[in-house]
Formats: sequence, structure tokens, C-alpha cells
Amino acid sequence: MLFDNLGLCIELLNAVEARGYTTPTPIQIKAIPVMLGGRDILARAQTGTGKTDAFALPLVEILSWQRGKKRHLRALVLTPTRELALQVGESIKAYARTVAMRCTVVYGGVGIHPQITRLKRGIDILVATPGRLLDLAGRRHLDLSRVEFLVFDEADRMLDLGFSPEISKILDLVPTERRTMLFSATYTPQIRDLAAKMLQDPEFIEVTPENTAAESVVQKVHLVDRSNKRALLIHLITRGNLSRVLVFVRTKHGANKLTEKLAAHGIGAAAMHGNKSQSFRTRTLKAFKNGEIRILVATDVAARGLDISNLPCVINYDVPAIPEDYVHRIGRTGRAGESGLAVSLVSQDEKPYLRAIEKLLGQKIPVKMVKGYTEESDVPDYVLYRPNSVLSEKKADKAIKEMVVKRNALKQRSKSQSVRRNDKAPKKPIRSGSRFPQSTQKGKPGRRR
Repeated sequence: MLFDNLGLCIELLNAVEARGYTTPTPIQIKAIPVMLGGRDILARAQTGTGKTDAFALPLVEILSWQRGKKRHLRALVLTPTRELALQVGESIKAYARTVAMRCTVVYGGVGIHPQITRLKRGIDILVATPGRLLDLAGRRHLDLSRVEFLVFDEADRMLDLGFSPEISKILDLVPTERRTMLFSATYTPQIRDLAAKMLQDPEFIEVTPENTAAESVVQKVHLVDRSNKRALLIHLITRGNLSRVLVFVRTKHGANKLTEKLAAHGIGAAAMHGNKSQSFRTRTLKAFKNGEIRILVATDVAARGLDISNLPCVINYDVPAIPEDYVHRIGRTGRAGESGLAVSLVSQDEKPYLRAIEKLLGQKIPVKMVKGYTEESDVPDYVLYRPNSVLSEKKADKAIKEMVVKRNALKQRSKSQSVRRNDKAPKKPIRSGSRFPQSTQKGKPGRRR
């Protein structure tokens, strides 16, 4: 099927062609006619399948059919993160300008006054994160009472991030009589409850089996001791000749620390997480897309919504505790028909997470050895003994293993004794008054030494 067969106007068809799209994706083929036909939608599709254009194109098409003399907000698109809001906004703006419509984006983490100025000029479509939207509405800079279309993009992620109270407040501000589209990568009980609350006789659309990774992504696992993860990561980056890599870690501190260690080895890297300012995150993402930064180390704030073309590899430095997050992470590669590689570095304590991911996927992820780094591989000859390595435990001399055990025990004992000494040591009294004490002889002033 071609875009010409979906009922879109010539202006939108030209815009689609200008963006380099030739044929619609399965979610677009199913969703666009349903939206044009007037139904609410509950759609589930894996990340990277073209969900944004599946609602952006018909939304602009429908709004172009009837326009008033004065601009007012007619369509509201909600996203969970700033990055996704910007990405969705770019897509909608590309289509809206072809039919003389205005779209703007509002999100937190940046100054609110430039956003207020843009809203005062009049808009047709607004892309927003929930917090900033309610802030603007609370200050009476935004009127939601005439919204005709309400779209939730990555609705499951909104619930994961705790936006349920904000969603309830927004639903109270928009009209009851409206069209609602809910797009989600997963279909959890929470999503079912939200859909039942918001949608009226919706069309349910699903284009992929639940919680599956894209077939274009090659997945593999390296079983590695936690203390050896960084060395293995550096080896994969330097020896793998990878042009760009998105590395996922669990914490903000871990992202900063790993970035510093990579830089110390001459590897250009940048950290991206919630503590970074929006301007920094925008600049960093742009530099990564342009190839100016080779490695982007990110927390799950980047797991969804980042559309990075030709990203060859995603590495899970820390395995996610929530299995669904794995699918979203590796969905950053292998997009738009390109092939991708997803590598997970799994330590002993993360094996339960791996089993949960494999259960979700319904398949085993192949385990690959990297000589000298992974648990199953041969330990280099210059390493006499590597604890927690199965093959090393078998190969190492008994005397060496006993020596390592004794050394570790001595270190632990010394550390404990040091702590006890510090606890028992008397504290020095704090002197009060002048730093120069008075002379003990009466009538003679103290002298400075």
C-alpha cells in the first residue's frame, strides 16, 4: 500500500515524500483510516514502528478540513518526556505548516516565558509534557476547554513515571465530548483501566505480538563479573569499531562515573540523565546524532522517544530490573528497516533480570564469549587467578586461591580494626575565645609567638 491510498490531502502527501517516506508502516496503515473515520483508538505497537506519524498525519488532515477565523487550541498531544515531546513536535510541525496550521511544544526544565509568548500568538496543536501543561493552565495562559482531539503517546511510560494524578487533572480540564487516541508500547492492566476511563467505543489496533523486540535487532548476552564490566565495555567499543553506541546504566551517578572512565581511555562520551539541564540534553543529543560524540551513556530517561537514525548498537551496561524496559531500550536500534545490535553485560546478581527478560520475550538470548573478559572464556595467561570466573576457579593453582582468600581476609580485618580505633579515639576539645591564650603570670599580657 502507498500513502496515496490512505485518504490524505496532496499537501500532506508531498510533505511525506519530502521526508523520504515511500510506504506506510503497518501501524500507519491501520491507524490512519480509523482516525479519519471518526473512531477513538487504542493502539499497541512496539517502539520504532512509526507511531508518531500514525496520529500526526490524520490529526493535521482532519483539523485542516475546518478552521475558524481565530486560532485556538484544538488538539493536545501528551508525552512522558521532554525528548519525546520535541521529537513529536518536529514531526507535526513538518506537516502542519503545509496546511497553514501552527503547532508548538511546551515542557519543563526550561524557562516558561518564551512558551507563554508562543501560546499568545495562537496555536492549533500543542505537544506537551503533563507537568508544564498544568503549570500553564494553572496560570491561565492555556485554555483546554475547546480541545477536540486528545492524544496520549507512550501512555504506559506516563504511568510508569507516576503521571496518573496529572492525567486525571488534565481529563477534568478537557471537554467530555472529544476524540481520544491512546498509543502504547505495552498493554498493562493500568493501560486497560485508563482506556476504559477515557475512550468511547475505541478501535483496538495491534501490529506486533506483545513485548517482542524488533526482528532487525540482533541480541546477545555476555556473562561477566561486575568488576570486569568496564574493561569489557571498553574492549567492545575499541575492538568492535562501532561508530556510535548508546549505553544504558541504572543510575545518574553511574552514568557520570562511566563517562569519566571512558574519557580517561580516550573515548569521547557524554552522560544524559534527568539531572542534566534541558539545554544540555538537547545539545548532547544533537552532537550524538551528528557523530560528534561517539558514546552516549544514558539512564532510562532516554529509553523511549529518542529517534536516532542509523544507530548501530545499544549496550545494556546495567540490565534493567523491569523486563519491559529492555524492549524499549533495544528499540533505539534497528529502526526504519535498518539492522541493529543489542548487547547486554550480565553479572551474577543480574541473572534473575535476564531470566525475566527471556520469559517476557519467549526466547533465550544467545550467550557469547569474549576471550579474557567473560566468565566462560579463557582467562589470559598473565592472569593467574580471577575470582568468580568458573574456568579460572578450575584452572588456578590451589595455593594461589588460598593466598587470595587470606589476603582478602587480612584486608577486611585491617579495615574493621581501623574503624574500631576511630570510634574509640578521644575527641580533641574545642578551644573557645582567642586563638592566643593569656599568660599564666598575673599582670602580664599574653605574647604572640
